[in-house]
Amino acid sequence: MSNKDKLDRFRTLESSIVRQGCTSPKEADRLSARGRLQLLFDDCKYEEFGLLVKHRSTTFGMQNRDIAAEGVVTVFGKVGGRPVVAISEDYSSMAGTFGEYHGKKFIRAIDLALEVGCPVVTFNESAGLRLQEGIDALECYGALFRKVVEASGVIPQISLLMGSCFGGQAYYPVCQDFIIQVSEYGLLGIAGPEFVKQQTGEVVTAEKLGSERMHFSITGQSHFLAGYDKDAIDCLKLLLSYLPSSNRETSLRVELDTQIKSNQLFLDSILPEDTKRPFSMSSILDTVFDSPLLEVQAGFANNCIIGFGRLEGRVVGILANNSEHYYGVIDVDASDKMARFIRFCDAFNIPLISFHDCPGYMIGLDQESKGILRHGAKLLFAWAECTVPCIAVVVRKSYAGAHFGMLNKSIGADYVLAWPTAVVAPVGAKTATKFLFKATDSTDIEAYKEEYETPYKSAERGFIDGIILPSETRSSLVKILNFLENKKSTNKYSKEHSNCPT
Repeated sequence: MSNKDKLDRFRTLESSIVRQGCTSPKEADRLSARGRLQLLFDDCKYEEFGLLVKHRSTTFGMQNRDIAAEGVVTVFGKVGGRPVVAISEDYSSMAGTFGEYHGKKFIRAIDLALEVGCPVVTFNESAGLRLQEGIDALECYGALFRKVVEASGVIPQISLLMGSCFGGQAYYPVCQDFIIQVSEYGLLGIAGPEFVKQQTGEVVTAEKLGSERMHFSITGQSHFLAGYDKDAIDCLKLLLSYLPSSNRETSLRVELDTQIKSNQLFLDSILPEDTKRPFSMSSILDTVFDSPLLEVQAGFANNCIIGFGRLEGRVVGILANNSEHYYGVIDVDASDKMARFIRFCDAFNIPLISFHDCPGYMIGLDQESKGILRHGAKLLFAWAECTVPCIAVVVRKSYAGAHFGMLNKSIGADYVLAWPTAVVAPVGAKTATKFLFKATDSTDIEAYKEEYETPYKSAERGFIDGIILPSETRSSLVKILNFLENKKSTNKYSKEHSNCPT
């Protein structure tokens, strides 16, 4: 065979494989495996690797199966001018099933991202394990999970649920940092409806098992929600713009086109006189930061708010209580939500700012039976181990365990600010006097309030670094962040890792 024939043969083979990966699903607004990649990368350009990888199975008819690109497209390119590795499962190629070499392509892609120090993103749409390959495919799952854990905290890992993702396939995105779920057809679950029926007898639909209602609102396993493929990719690009490429870098600082916000005086009158009345914490955050924050897990544990924002162009992680939901109390779900976010920001050099207005951890039989102590302790571990700049702003209530759970000086804050409206105490005055004096005399209540339900006693002891007017919050945070920019932390004791409650 001449060189020309060899080149022609390769062109034909390559064209055939790529053509199969360009087959779009029947539904409107859904893209093919390669169509999604084109929409993601700058100028629709990327470099594919592993195109000719092929399975080695010869049982159950597999010797006659030609699976284009092993059901998964692996590429690299640039998104927003920065390198990104992407993995796109191809449902049109044997339903995107996970075989041994399908998994090996995943692992190779993560290795490449680790070597370069760039994010890895995956478009998940697969029917699950390729049963024809048996133990070879199953063992590759374990190798993939181990690789994901190895990459955790080193490079950002983001998954987009573009279709069904059931079985062992579902563990991969859940082990990553963020999941973007397409609400119209993205599904996630430990087992699909047919397998559930066969194993347990329970009859349930795929939508009930794995829809956005389940995972965006109830379990919190999905972090962002998107309508269709393009919306999910737009969300991914926005998220990437807040993240560094790896733990060796910091997030890109964006130069602001506008003057520093001039509406800060609005904050001086935002709190109601009645401390039991809720108010809009989101309005405070939108006023203080450059623009509305990119909220994470917005449909889950709404008694707290987490997300990414910018302060004079610098990316920060934001946590806040939300008194409009359960008075901002910290429960099991809020604990998990905030603790994981803290650990992510700490791993990727993103400073953290918390806004307190919390009456405490949720008490009672329901939360006790769900393990509020061990879930709540995750927050304590997360804050205590933090090495990035950590700043607390006490807006209103900061009671009991929530005083630590929302970040205070003793648990690890670098700087604590308080508004004059801050109420910092073990418990409320009425509760305290009832325990102290077995009664709730109004004179005792007022005396307790004067002594402890103000930020001044804490400031006297050095637990609060500064009491500021609400309208000074933004300017104070800018100065503190500038000062803490080069903060260095070292572990006092040598150890493998902490043993955080799970």
